[in-house]
Amino acid sequence: MNDIRKIIDQNKISGLQVSVFLICVLMNMLDGMDVMVIAYAAPSLADAWSIAPGTLGTIFSAGVFGMAVGAMLLAPIADRIGRRRMILTCILVMGFGTLATVYAKSIGVLIALRFISGLGIGAMLATSATMTAEYIPGRYRNFAVSAVFAGYPIGAVLAGIVAAAIIPEYGWSSIFLVAGLATLATVFLVALLLPESLEFLSKVRPTGALDKINHIFSRMKLPSITELPSEVSEEKIKQASVAELFASERKVATIWLWIAFFTSFATLYFLISWIPKLASNTGLSLELAIYAGTVFNLGAFFGIVTQGYLSHKFGLRRVIFAYLAGTAVLMVFFGVWSDPVVILTMFGLIGFGVQGGFVGLYAVSARLYPTEIRNTGIGWGIGAGRIGAVVGPKVGGILVGMGLTLTTNFMVFALPVMIAGVATLMVSHRGVD
Repeated sequence: MNDIRKIIDQNKISGLQVSVFLICVLMNMLDGMDVMVIAYAAPSLADAWSIAPGTLGTIFSAGVFGMAVGAMLLAPIADRIGRRRMILTCILVMGFGTLATVYAKSIGVLIALRFISGLGIGAMLATSATMTAEYIPGRYRNFAVSAVFAGYPIGAVLAGIVAAAIIPEYGWSSIFLVAGLATLATVFLVALLLPESLEFLSKVRPTGALDKINHIFSRMKLPSITELPSEVSEEKIKQASVAELFASERKVATIWLWIAFFTSFATLYFLISWIPKLASNTGLSLELAIYAGTVFNLGAFFGIVTQGYLSHKFGLRRVIFAYLAGTAVLMVFFGVWSDPVVILTMFGLIGFGVQGGFVGLYAVSARLYPTEIRNTGIGWGIGAGRIGAVVGPKVGGILVGMGLTLTTNFMVFALPVMIAGVATLMVSHRGVD
């Protein structure tokens, strides 16, 4: 652990650290909003453009594929240019990509714009997790990284409420207008308030690093330092590569982590993408179908927050396994109930378990990899997950096109979420728990 890390770990949390945390929560709210707008718009869009389920699955997957590329290729750049600059870039990509969707006139253009929006979302998820991990003391890090991702379902819920109010009146494109403008509006807030990562400044040492560290220390009410700690060679900095993720002591853990990300994302994005449409297929009104997705994300918020707390108490990997395995059981027995209130409750409980569990994987990643390759490690873990997230909605589209019911689809996707729980237990590496 370098000196900057020790200083952060040994001092109380300052107002600046709280503001960094809250900004990262806000960034994940935007992610949740920008991801879910296509799911909320799907029933109205499918009717307006006469889109078949298989094609709709391709549209869902295009955004998720963009997230995979963003996480794997854009996010690692933050290990060289800085976390703050990457977050600002992601806001612009997400915002303009979502806003431009308002003017899409064909399926091809819609797919392309969902891919572009996904680039920013994928890189943002990795970078906000890294920024949080590097500003919060180690004793609170598991909880903080998980809690940051509670912003994701909050954004999804707010988008659902807005979508239910405006889509029936103004059409599917209205929610993209609102989400795009809301995203772009935050660029000024981030530019004004968000500092660069102290660990990044200390290890990568861009021009003026010492002055920037001392300026941030003054905002944290900490004494200044006279020289940069823990000299890092240029050779070490250049090791922020994918190959470093498979160094001997991390190789097996990285493989299991990628399996956990892949399978959990496959299930999660099947659920995120198809719950409103499948609920609509059961005969629910457009508003109630949208609210089914909203209940799912509301449950996710409570799952994420409680998972972060329980992980601090009982161990990260064990708690993640319990959440994901419990979700698999709920999905297998989903069809037992037919009462609409119970079904909505089940949606909430499934959201509680699957999102609460998979978000813990970000905390696992943040603890598994050192600063020099942290954004690369988190980004490629998310990228592996996003590949699963591409597969999940597409497979869902095929299954829906075959006429499989909501209950049968849930039973199929219970298997990968159980695999994700088991794989998490296998991520054995010092410091993860």
